[in-house]
Amino acid sequence: MPAKRLTEFLNANQVKYATIVHSQAYTAAEVAQSAHIKGEHLAKSVILNADNLLLMMVLPASHRVDLDALKPVIDAVKLELSSEKEFKDLFPTCERGALPPFGNLYDMDVYLADCLDEDELLTFCAGSCSELIQMEYTDFQRLVAPKIISAGFVHLGDTPPRMKEHRGIGRI
Repeated sequence: MPAKRLTEFLNANQVKYATIVHSQAYTAAEVAQSAHIKGEHLAKSVILNADNLLLMMVLPASHRVDLDALKPVIDAVKLELSSEKEFKDLFPTCERGALPPFGNLYDMDVYLADCLDEDELLTFCAGSCSELIQMEYTDFQRLVAPKIISAGFVHLGDTPPRMKEHRGIGRI
């Protein structure tokens, strides 16, 4: 069942949405495969600790956060992936790894990868490892007011520039 807080918020704001049920899955890649959705079209939520403040980064399942590139974008001195211990109590009705991208409901700033605004619909975990919610991107934008960013994330197949230099990739 989708997180009650989320569905109450969507219903109170008269947002039309669909719930998609899929086989139990725990990683964003598994969820995309289980729901038959391309990774570029499934939004995942990642909780980060920026200068001792929690924030939410929303990006396609086919991407990962690049902390070094994200630091200057969000103007953070210290930035790291947050441990589950740091945020699990904020999302008591959500299953592990199934956080919906509504950090605003939990007093968190939300940063959204700009490549997600290319689709009319946004699909994301609904707080359950077996359900997704799909809604119009414009409704998500209106309700969450995320900060749209164009850096700080890379496609899972891409090697970050820093790693290319470190490993000698791309050098002759």
